[in-house]
Amino acid sequence: MSSKVRVARLSLALAGALLLVGCGGGGSGGSGGSTGNGGAGGTGSPDTPPGSTPLSAAAVLTAMSPGINLGNTLEAVNQNGAPFSTSQETYWGNPVVNQAIFDGYKAAGFKSVRIPVSWTEYADTNGNIAPFWMTRVKQVVDMARKSGLYVIINIHWDGGWIQAKPSVQAAVNTKLTNFWTQIGTAFNSYDDHVLFAGTNEIGVDGEFGQPTPTECPIQNSYNQTFVNAVRATGGNNATRPLVVQAYETNIDSSVSCNATLPTDKVAGRLIMEVHYYDPYDFTINGNSTIWQWGSIATDPAATETWANEAYTDGQFQKMKTNFIDKGVPVIMGEYGAYNKPAYPGMNKYRLYWIKYVTHSAYTHGVVPMCWDTGDFLDRTTGAQKDPEAISTLTSAAQ
Repeated sequence: MSSKVRVARLSLALAGALLLVGCGGGGSGGSGGSTGNGGAGGTGSPDTPPGSTPLSAAAVLTAMSPGINLGNTLEAVNQNGAPFSTSQETYWGNPVVNQAIFDGYKAAGFKSVRIPVSWTEYADTNGNIAPFWMTRVKQVVDMARKSGLYVIINIHWDGGWIQAKPSVQAAVNTKLTNFWTQIGTAFNSYDDHVLFAGTNEIGVDGEFGQPTPTECPIQNSYNQTFVNAVRATGGNNATRPLVVQAYETNIDSSVSCNATLPTDKVAGRLIMEVHYYDPYDFTINGNSTIWQWGSIATDPAATETWANEAYTDGQFQKMKTNFIDKGVPVIMGEYGAYNKPAYPGMNKYRLYWIKYVTHSAYTHGVVPMCWDTGDFLDRTTGAQKDPEAISTLTSAAQ
């Protein structure tokens, strides 16, 4: 299902529709601070100083749960006129990022924020990222850190150049090395409150289901390239927690394709990332007539026959058994469901889905980080727009 999500949500052709979704959902489904170098935590927590003991999965869960995404912002891609000399962060409809949104996240009860980022549209033909853009990304990270949030930055969709295809593998690995060398160098003095995630939902556009034997090693090579490039930049990056991804960030693919983590120079500093949007027709397929979910559903015709509570628990149990119980922390870097205007009674089921999925992830040891594009909080003032969904989520993450 994650491949359907990626194609639907990240295709520019659908950007005006399905990109505007999240756990907050809304009624329609669309709607410079400190340096970041301070703060030390207890042994095994993500902010432990470099060179210390390996990360504890339990400590990561406690430190970062729940989390939220600053979606449709720094990752907004404008394919008209690149490379740009000014930020395109408002291109997909959100305002310029300010301190208020991060203060709002923190006040609402979130402990971490995932900040998806695009880079190619700010790079020259040699792959050199424009200094102004690196400065802007650092400014936004600094705002989040000033609010006391853990931060994850990544290379997001970025125009779709990262594909698990043999024909592009060498070029992608070269570009990943170049970009992560620059990003890592820019952030190598930041402490472990700032985490890097190498990619986002990598597979092959138009393909669905489990990866082929050829595609798995290619996607794994991208994880390895990311780890190698960041570690080589030194400073705090020598031991920074790094987030590697399952194929398509799919839970089943994580077991079949990504059970062996990349080789790392330091033990116990890698985190696995998956996403969760099951069942797709309920969560983000705006054209679907499925609007009820779970044991509280009353209309079989409006309900999927799979991906119910037992399925949800089973999926997160796979992450616990295959990663968490083996000492590898897991984050659910995206998940969410949104209301469909044609079904005004859906909010009851959306809130139940949010509650159940969040709590199941948390109790299985997975860090829940909701996908949000401005439905939860006002991006200008930080005021809560959907307090019921926020309280449902934050209370479920315990």
